[in-house]
Amino acid sequence: MTPPESEAQQPRISDADREQALDVLRESMAEGRLSPDTLLRRIERILAARHPDELVAVLGDLPERQVEPPRGWLLGSVTRISAFHQRLRLAWRAERLPQLVLPAPGPRPLAIGRASGSGLRLNDASVSRYHAQLRGTAAGWTLRDLGSANGTWVNGRRVVDTIPVRAGDQVRFGAVSYRLAPREPQP
Repeated sequence: MTPPESEAQQPRISDADREQALDVLRESMAEGRLSPDTLLRRIERILAARHPDELVAVLGDLPERQVEPPRGWLLGSVTRISAFHQRLRLAWRAERLPQLVLPAPGPRPLAIGRASGSGLRLNDASVSRYHAQLRGTAAGWTLRDLGSANGTWVNGRRVVDTIPVRAGDQVRFGAVSYRLAPREPQP
């Protein structure tokens, strides 16, 4: 029995292609872009996929790293070069973010949120009342999300628990973004 004509003409996907698609799903789940149920449904579709077009259909709505059918090196190079404009625009925007100066280390963490007792009070509807905490440790600074509704993000990745941060990192609390800046040394 021979496969249908359209199936015989399309290239089959390799295990490496399948693994790359699963990596995209893992990253999207970690960033909070997919619910656990959606993740499971998409994993099943990836494992059942036979052709590159099916992988593109599964991952097409996810930003950034999309799996595309194999193509020539010239077209791939042109695609990477044209993406340079987007990366440059994001870098330019990052430099224009307001600075959040890291506070002096102390015994208590800096509370971040809309609540009146917060050390950094952000009056924005996308920020939870008790959104995050910034703590100075002997090893440096850590940022902890307190189960906020719209998430805490560091350099484009969602914070699930506690993550080390340093000057120059981009942080986002809901829709409010900052670039962390070092504290000026005391004379």
